[in-house]
Amino acid sequence: MEEGNRKIIIAAILLVIIISTGVFGYMIIEEFDMIDSIYMTIITLTTVGFGEVHPLSPKGKIFTAVLSFISLGFFAYSISLITTYFVEGQLTNLVRGYKIKKHTKMKDHVIVVGIGRNGQQVIAELTAHNYSFVIIDNKQNVLQHYSGKPIRFVEGDATEDATLEKAGIINARAIISTLPNDADNLFVALTAKTLNPDIIIVTRSSNESNEKKLRAAGVKSVVMPEKLGGAHMAKLIARPDVVEFLEHLSIRGEDPTNLEEIECKNLPDEFINRTIYEIGVRKKSGANIVGFKTPEGKYIINPTPDTKVIPHSKLFVLGTREQIQSMKKIIREDVE
Repeated sequence: MEEGNRKIIIAAILLVIIISTGVFGYMIIEEFDMIDSIYMTIITLTTVGFGEVHPLSPKGKIFTAVLSFISLGFFAYSISLITTYFVEGQLTNLVRGYKIKKHTKMKDHVIVVGIGRNGQQVIAELTAHNYSFVIIDNKQNVLQHYSGKPIRFVEGDATEDATLEKAGIINARAIISTLPNDADNLFVALTAKTLNPDIIIVTRSSNESNEKKLRAAGVKSVVMPEKLGGAHMAKLIARPDVVEFLEHLSIRGEDPTNLEEIECKNLPDEFINRTIYEIGVRKKSGANIVGFKTPEGKYIINPTPDTKVIPHSKLFVLGTREQIQSMKKIIREDVE
């Protein structure tokens, strides 16, 4: 049970106990009828200052004083908690409902599941690349960290259909699951594939033996942070200059030199089946093509100038932000 729900139940129980004590106390001690007992209880608890319905006996006066003293704090606490719960709950539902509508209308966005250390790094990278994304997490206190930022999020369990649907899974391009438990990541992948068979799934794994299971569920890429971290540390000793050199070739958009992939899905007619040399990418944009991927998925490192650029192939380009933008215009990557 959520903390907010637990508090509201406790407040409601206290309120019922206090009111019942007052009503039955006046009925027994003063022999008031039900209506008069309820009236006396309410004016005592709320301290509105109205007159007594009947003169009180000494025992009745003592009971009223004790009821007023004991219930003052509990009654005020219960009422304030109940009021706050419903007012804030309605506002939250209104805001969340608005955001959910925006998520379902999104297209070609990325869904990020989990905001742990890995999830935060994913969000930073997507933000640097200006990708549209939605965060899913079941911890409200974690999501509140992003409440004041222009970031879309859904609170809930990503293994449930309804939660993924709120995040716009039907029109999403990819989903990245960074949950610490491999079983949860597996279930997220299965649910996502059921709702959107064409979605690209990237997931974290803590156990190397689970990689086959995740790939069988439709996961395209399985990342093991511990394995990558250990390999990186070893390379810092074995090949420190290579690592430092590669760190200068950033994939972040704000760095001076970037390595980026460009998809050739809208090639101008005059460039189709032309070689890299004939297109003159280097001369026209200043960027360098350091890699090539065929539509069949074959990678060519450092392609020769006579490599033909064909539709739906990919170019891996090295250059400044301006050079890469210039090359995108030549290749017409942004044209739909």
